Amino acid sequence: MVNIMKKIGEFVAFVPLALCAMLFSSCGRQRNNLSLEEVEVFSLEYGNFEDELNIFDYNQIGNIDTRIAMRNGFFYISNGESQKIMEMNSYGDLLTLFYNEDTNPRPSFATEEGETMNATRKAVSYPFNRVTELTVDGRKYIYAVDQLPLERQEYDDELQEHLEHIVVRFDGEGKFVDYLGQQGPGGTPFPFVKNIYVTNNNELVVVCVSSEGPIVYWFSEAGHMLFTIPIEKKNVPSPYEEDQEFYVEIENVVPDYNDRILYVKLDYSIPYVDEASRMQSGVDYDRTTLYGLNVETGTYGAPMNIIPYTEVSVDDFSNLEYKIPYDFLGVSENGWFFFIISNDAGFGLQIIQANGQRILNRQLEMDRQKTLFYTFNLSNSGILSVLSIRSDKAYVNWWRTDSLIQSITNN
Repeated sequence: MVNIMKKIGEFVAFVPLALCAMLFSSCGRQRNNLSLEEVEVFSLEYGNFEDELNIFDYNQIGNIDTRIAMRNGFFYISNGESQKIMEMNSYGDLLTLFYNEDTNPRPSFATEEGETMNATRKAVSYPFNRVTELTVDGRKYIYAVDQLPLERQEYDDELQEHLEHIVVRFDGEGKFVDYLGQQGPGGTPFPFVKNIYVTNNNELVVVCVSSEGPIVYWFSEAGHMLFTIPIEKKNVPSPYEEDQEFYVEIENVVPDYNDRILYVKLDYSIPYVDEASRMQSGVDYDRTTLYGLNVETGTYGAPMNIIPYTEVSVDDFSNLEYKIPYDFLGVSENGWFFFIISNDAGFGLQIIQANGQRILNRQLEMDRQKTLFYTFNLSNSGILSVLSIRSDKAYVNWWRTDSLIQSITNN
């Protein structure tokens, strides 16, 4: 295992703004960055058949619980509205369907015996309730977050949180293995699950949300509990002097693929004092910092400062620039950090090498007028995929950010 101080120390060096401006002429006005080509992989029709999405009723208000994951060119789509998971190849061909028999018609390639399969496609029956986040490990094990029925949910008096989620897992042959809770197989349900990940050692990482901050549960390849890591605002590092008042937001927590490290992204704000009245009249965003937390020792490494996005507002008299923090999207297995922000043309993407030597800024185009819902996935190899819901059909596209990084690295 790589020592935390060495690994985090490699990306300590914060690239100065002057250097950024020299290397990337678009850094000052980030909305003028080069666009990254979006490639349509396949599309899906809406409906109740096995290879269709049942998204939502246009007359119904609520969240859309449909997610996407990609690994080694195979796509996995959880469709919470129809209580199913689809495994598909890059041509959009359905390979495996995990489905609730009560809410889905029997697949055309399945017989009346239930869990059946033909030579090329599998049908696996499982009583999903409300499946959401999902991920896939190197053995092709599928992990998916499912919401328990109301009668099976619990309440944690200490956390003051409802415990309503479990992680179900299926092996590489599509067979149900078990479900995981806080203590492992068959354990207590989790509080609200924000996301799940698997490392290159096939260790599952469950990132939950609580009122005090994220709680991360780290499991072995066999599903046994290894670590429970609460991350509270009062205990995160501060870049300020002791007498400096500040506010901090824990925006996201993402695990490393190779080492037992959690990357914690923190957005800091400081009080704004009106010069005339000398009274605090609000708070201003100040900076964003990424820390590596060694889950075995509980210690933070050195910080990595993240350059914020610059939004320019033009009026009749002046141009005003606003600094806005990116959202932390994830990290690739080769150590590039991905940050994203919504803008007028779609999304601004910032990719930073672990040692801070390279910062790539690109624009991801998206037509907001045509897009009703979208969900991203960053693969372990660094490919950014998106599932976009439009009025006519659903589209699965990707940006080959891995190829971009490879070309930059080679040059």
